[in-house]
Amino acid sequence: MFDFNKALLSAAVAASLALAPAAAGAADLSEIKERGYMAIATEDNYAPFEIMEGDTPTGFTHDMVAALKEYADFEIRQDILPWSGLLAAVRAGKYDAAITGSIISTERLRVFDFAVPTASAQHYYIKRADDDRINGIADLDGLTVGVQAGSVLLSRLPELEAMLEETGGSMGRVVEYTSYPEIYEDLKNGRLDYTVNSIISAKSLIAERGDEFAMGEPVSGPGFHAYPVPKGNEELLEFINGFILEMKESGKLAELQEKWFGQAFPDLPSEPITSVEKYEELTAAE
Repeated sequence: MFDFNKALLSAAVAASLALAPAAAGAADLSEIKERGYMAIATEDNYAPFEIMEGDTPTGFTHDMVAALKEYADFEIRQDILPWSGLLAAVRAGKYDAAITGSIISTERLRVFDFAVPTASAQHYYIKRADDDRINGIADLDGLTVGVQAGSVLLSRLPELEAMLEETGGSMGRVVEYTSYPEIYEDLKNGRLDYTVNSIISAKSLIAERGDEFAMGEPVSGPGFHAYPVPKGNEELLEFINGFILEMKESGKLAELQEKWFGQAFPDLPSEPITSVEKYEELTAAE
């Protein structure tokens, strides 16, 4: 049986290593305006959010940053970083915010406030396209799943465990990996029965490799991609919220969602998520 406490501990340990104690250098909005620029960090390789074509960035985040530069009345200075150190750099005050495809989690909410979400991050199972054994949640009973170690996806597997128990089944073996390319390779070769990933990553995979993999049903309640700001920086959070809400009201956000994700997400929360209690309320499975 899947160990609920082990999953939470694994994710919490990874989060604690990444989220170093905050430095005093984090700037509020008035300081940003006074110095004349806002420093943001974006990721280098998380398609379709961030894509590098040689030295040229593209993807959903690139288009959002371009819109942010038009919205702001000060300069936006962008550095492109590997994901492994990105949140820690924001937490340490080296950057004012992360404009990237980060997913909200309870651990991250302990040190960050999150702006109005920009995309859904609900989790779905992924199987081999020719695996006729799996046609729904109940068919995952006892099967082996691969998940990235320390990820939000791992920490929310207990939701799938509860779904399986409702059908009279149980979680099989959970194998933790360093990265999703490794997971997909083992799934393709039959070492795994299925994996789980967020809806956008899952749809991106199927668009590229639909002859090999198929996307199944949701295995979690709702989830959200949103931009993190160091905890308590209320004016900066309000500024980023204003930008996202203007993008929503103008229809530009939906256009970019359609362009990069293949669908719009009109039912996302229209308020920032700043507490574990609010997050748990929004992500509870129906």
